[in-house]
Amino acid sequence: MAVPFLLASRSPARLATLRSAGVEPRVEVSGVDEDALLDAARAAAAAAGTVLALRDQPYLLARAKADDVVARLDPDAIVLGCDSMLELDGEILGKPHSPEIAIERWRAMRGRTGVLHSGHAIIDNRHGVRASTGAATIAGDTSSTVVHFADLTDDEIEAYVATGEPLHVAGAFTVDGLGGPYVTAIEGDYHGVVGVSLPLLRVLLRSLGVDFHELRA
Repeated sequence: MAVPFLLASRSPARLATLRSAGVEPRVEVSGVDEDALLDAARAAAAAAGTVLALRDQPYLLARAKADDVVARLDPDAIVLGCDSMLELDGEILGKPHSPEIAIERWRAMRGRTGVLHSGHAIIDNRHGVRASTGAATIAGDTSSTVVHFADLTDDEIEAYVATGEPLHVAGAFTVDGLGGPYVTAIEGDYHGVVGVSLPLLRVLLRSLGVDFHELRA
């Protein structure tokens, strides 16, 4: 019998990636206000005289998503939270949400290179584990992959944005969907760009004493 596994994300790409690896997670979407959480974390860092590192920001959201699901549902399962953001020119970019912002993003990205950061947070909330240790166990890290973008024309950008796909994905692009023709190369983990790094997930699970194949039915 497979180890119970829960994905705290609404992303169909993450779900499809896990399914392609033989894992069928239960899906529960968190209620985290991502913008408010990041604003508070950045303000706290500034008050302490520091800066919130770019690659730490998607992990912060991933952990918050996993924490939210655990706090609300107390599932007898391993819970995975994920979040992805694109780093470009030293700034972190999430989902554009509007066509205007998506077009502006692509005009800045075309012909250039960015880094896609995908944060992963795992909480082993299985009741048997908690009974033996006294608490849930946690592991997490961020997968970072260099992404090279094609030099799109304005017409190509507007046609892609008109599909609606770029509005609700990190960095306003996909590599596994309609945005595939516009990514010329990646340096790193392809699955991390899709949204969940299978190699990193394997490593994090092993740090909690679980082998990846134990998630398969």
